[in-house]
Amino acid sequence: MKKSFCETLVLICALAQGLVITSCANSQDVPKQPKSIVILYENDVHCAIDDYAKLAGLRDAILAADTAFVAVVSSGDFLQGGSAGSLSEGQYIIDIMRHIHYDALTIGNHEFDYGGERMKKLVAQLEAPIVCANFFDAGADSPYYAPYVICRYGERKVAFVGVLTPEAMAGENYAFYDDDGNLIYDLHTDEVPQLVQNAVNQARAEGADYVILLSHLGEAQPIIGMSSHELIAATRGIDVVFDGHTHSVIEHDVVNNLDGQPVLITQTGTQFANIGKLVISADGKITSSLLPAKDISYINATVKSAIDSVNQLMDTVTHQQLATCAFDLTINGADGKRLVRKGETNMGDIIADAFRTIAQAQIGLCNGGGIRSNIPAGIITYGDAINVQPFNNQMVRVEAAGSNIIALLKSCTAYLPEEYGSFPQVSGLRFTAHQLSHTVTDVEVFDDATDSWMPIDQEQTYTIGTSIYCAKDGMEGTLKDCPIVTLSGLYDGDTFAKYLLVNLNGVVPDRYATPQGRITIVND
Repeated sequence: MKKSFCETLVLICALAQGLVITSCANSQDVPKQPKSIVILYENDVHCAIDDYAKLAGLRDAILAADTAFVAVVSSGDFLQGGSAGSLSEGQYIIDIMRHIHYDALTIGNHEFDYGGERMKKLVAQLEAPIVCANFFDAGADSPYYAPYVICRYGERKVAFVGVLTPEAMAGENYAFYDDDGNLIYDLHTDEVPQLVQNAVNQARAEGADYVILLSHLGEAQPIIGMSSHELIAATRGIDVVFDGHTHSVIEHDVVNNLDGQPVLITQTGTQFANIGKLVISADGKITSSLLPAKDISYINATVKSAIDSVNQLMDTVTHQQLATCAFDLTINGADGKRLVRKGETNMGDIIADAFRTIAQAQIGLCNGGGIRSNIPAGIITYGDAINVQPFNNQMVRVEAAGSNIIALLKSCTAYLPEEYGSFPQVSGLRFTAHQLSHTVTDVEVFDDATDSWMPIDQEQTYTIGTSIYCAKDGMEGTLKDCPIVTLSGLYDGDTFAKYLLVNLNGVVPDRYATPQGRITIVND
């Protein structure tokens, strides 16, 4: 169903070619009276499409009051993360966003989930400035997109500079390298501070009164590259950072730059938990606030119409009932906070079981970062399944030695007690992770023939049902040299859907009500 749906979509959508825009189409004329500048910002929307109408509506309301100039910007990760992205390979998202008329956007790592060329064609349709100082075609002397854009609001000029986390070269490895391992795109990991500094300097030289960084670097210490805090400390001349990538909620924080000057940093969370509002007053004072999207009543009719059209197109597919469940399937712990990236959850258990069962493997494996949402008790639809596993990763069966599996478990739990996207959710496997010594013990594999748990044999070869992402690019690269068989026509979300509908006969059994004790974490 998905394949034919997407093929039909491709036939009816004309995609524009890649485009660099260096001027701001939304620059606004000098008013009779001094006005403040209001910049509305979002990050990591991840296909939460319904609130785009509120973002545009809020902009309209501020403009109508005629007391401020208004800009709208994005710090990336909009093409993937839900069914609207998965079912259309990002086209539905662009069909909505192009009506917002952004002043500037930067790209996030998940813009590459459908490949770099697809990303270029999609974002070109926005007809808005895409800025990114460190995204290069391999071997190119200048970045593919303009490093910055300058927008004029009355007599003042605001420069928007973009930067993307080099972590994308690991997490979305398949988009940055061809099948022979040759580099296609480069994020210049070691040069990020200098590339951003060059853009800031050029923008200042062109008369920018304010420089705002649209950053998809995040707050956490990455495996590759640096955090936004570290970038601020290594540069000068930036006034404000609109951050993204880590889904943090930061209304107003201050970090000192290379000269010891304070730089405001803010982030809205994810999926329109908030819309950010930065105000540059007529006298130059800068303040930021976060407005919960649920509390915003303003609606832009044009954007709402585009959203309604997308929802109608998706309804036929996503409303198909797969199963019923008497309890919540969740990625959270008992405290309501996200747990799936550092501990076992019942959602992790059922996803891993689906992978093992459908792949007809001894072990099921999913990275915690690939499990994206909860499903409340009640009816589970196809749309729910896709929202939980939205990345369109093909399913594979991997052959791995017990020693490889132990290395995987050790590497992917080494960041405990912190969250890590490659934290393993498992089926047919259980183990103990030691979060201080960063070791694993008591690794056992379930033997279907004897209906019992057996200690893992480091020399034995086991089969693992997992995603192509985990097999090739994720899980610290521990499986990348293992033989794999692609399970043609199966994707991660479809695998979950099939397990619910066919293997569970449309009813989620009570054994999934709580985590099943596959992962034990001890503090030693």
